[in-house]
Amino acid sequence: MKVVLFGGTGMIGSGALIECLDHPDVEKVLVVGRRTCGVVHEKVEELIHADFLDYAEVLDCLRGYDACLFCLGVSAAGMSEADYARFTHDFAMAAARALREVNPRIAFCYISATGADSAEKSRIMWARVRGRLENHLLAMTEGPVWIFRPGYIQPMKGVTSRTKLYNAIYRVLGPLYPLLDRVAPDHITSTDRLGLALIRAAREGAPRAHLENRDINALAEAEAARLG
Repeated sequence: MKVVLFGGTGMIGSGALIECLDHPDVEKVLVVGRRTCGVVHEKVEELIHADFLDYAEVLDCLRGYDACLFCLGVSAAGMSEADYARFTHDFAMAAARALREVNPRIAFCYISATGADSAEKSRIMWARVRGRLENHLLAMTEGPVWIFRPGYIQPMKGVTSRTKLYNAIYRVLGPLYPLLDRVAPDHITSTDRLGLALIRAAREGAPRAHLENRDINALAEAEAARLG
């Protein structure tokens, strides 16, 4: 399987990249970003691209891939709805349309979040925007779309967040992760589990379009069991 990865320098994307590089069924990963992900590996190829709204000049670079893992995201804190929608909705839709233009059957896996509002009526701005994006992605024809809605995500295997405050929280909660995972499986996952679940859905599909935290963990466990 050949994979296009967006957001490879972020916490979720870098975790997904680690799982792709370790996975025997992933042959190649094209990491699309505005700057290098800094990973040198025989499976990795990079596409440095400045404009996440226009892929006309690089369409040929996107041909021949089986799946897209769209892990690009920003915090809504301090952002207007218009700016957040541009970085969230518009970037993802532009990538999905470009990929579908050259690979009509490509599987598109999008990292959303617990609480995204499919009805698009929430009082919470980011939930409305995410919900609208989910709906627009699912309305695309031909290839499958899988919407991942993780809750709390514990970074694993050396993965860190670019936000210092988040890293401090992860350091505090890290030792408690096994306990939290047992008592709140519907709300807790990890970067390695999420990465495995993305690969599983991209390759074999998933039981439903919207994958909540428990679904994500179940996919990851099934894939880990398959790999032995």
